[in-house]
Amino acid sequence: MAANSSNPPDPGIQSRLDPAETTDAESRLGPDKVDRIRRAPKVLLHDHLDGSMRAKTVVELAAEQGYANLPTTDADELARWFTRGADRRNLELYLETFAHTVGVTQTKDGLMRAAAEAAEDLADDGVVYAEVRFAPELHTEQGLTLDEVVESVLEGFNIGSAGRPITIGTLCTAMRTAARSYEIAELALRYRDDGVVGFDIAGAEAGHPPSRHLDAFQLVMRESFHITIHAGEAFGLPSIAEALNYCGAERLGHGVRIVDDITFNSDGSADLGRLAAYVRDCRIPLEMCPTSNVHTGAASSIAEHPIGVLKDLRFRVTVNTDNRLMSDVALSDEFIKLVDAFDYTLDDMEWLTINAMKSAFWPFEHRLDIINNQIKPDYAKLRIEESAA
Repeated sequence: MAANSSNPPDPGIQSRLDPAETTDAESRLGPDKVDRIRRAPKVLLHDHLDGSMRAKTVVELAAEQGYANLPTTDADELARWFTRGADRRNLELYLETFAHTVGVTQTKDGLMRAAAEAAEDLADDGVVYAEVRFAPELHTEQGLTLDEVVESVLEGFNIGSAGRPITIGTLCTAMRTAARSYEIAELALRYRDDGVVGFDIAGAEAGHPPSRHLDAFQLVMRESFHITIHAGEAFGLPSIAEALNYCGAERLGHGVRIVDDITFNSDGSADLGRLAAYVRDCRIPLEMCPTSNVHTGAASSIAEHPIGVLKDLRFRVTVNTDNRLMSDVALSDEFIKLVDAFDYTLDDMEWLTINAMKSAFWPFEHRLDIINNQIKPDYAKLRIEESAA
């Protein structure tokens, strides 16, 4: 999982590396600044494999497998269809678009290809460390066992990251709307020494509290393994409180709704409720996904996304993509939007990136190595470039 590659980015990811919606921001920021943002080292903690495939790959896998349910077989139009479907300001509607990406990843080859291409795309976008999550239980419809699913994904990540300056861990996600979370927790533990770095639950949040999966979380805690939980995206403070206080979450997937526990005063000050204060005091990482949060209705716009005030209040916020295909976004694009909306500097980007690396589930000494030998030196070079411009 090291060394560079001379291969150019695959044409299939260009829409995410250069989406049309960032054009105005690029014109305001200037090409040099945008280029530095794209070249800056980045860390990604919240990215779904089935939400980040190349549209071209979905089309090709559908043809190979005889999957006939795609709305179109034109890759560019399919990519636009995914984003239109995701951008409906509702999490449940957002999740409907995944039927097709899951539908074409029911084989070992399909899963390996999706994982390998995810590693390539992330490396091409300057990501030096990523945790990519997926729900193994969704990929067994054509006879794969849960172990075969995980092994196929891990092999794909190894193939795609070989010769590239990226390290990838994966998270096994259980569906909170199903009843297999204990089984998925056991699965994650079986592969903890092979690249699986933690356990998660995801899916429709309202009506499906994390405490319903308490036995799975208690198993993971007993085995001293890592937990992140989707909480505080489509549902508010009770979901966050349960994730932390009952289920042992070390990080919060999204966590946007923590602002519901903060009172903003007319003089510009803020009063934190007990839960918000606990999250900040304990440095609990928030896996914030700005573009996706706008698409699901968790935030009204990038400029009004809670990440701005939460960063100002020194919460441990991190920047993530969630679903790169569905939201037509790469991690560079997320940073471009934030720089444009909040006037973030390279120093701010480095702070956010180191936040993420500190919060990763990768072993401590390796996290330090990535911070000291990849992130900090590369940001220092970019600052020199910027000062000389």
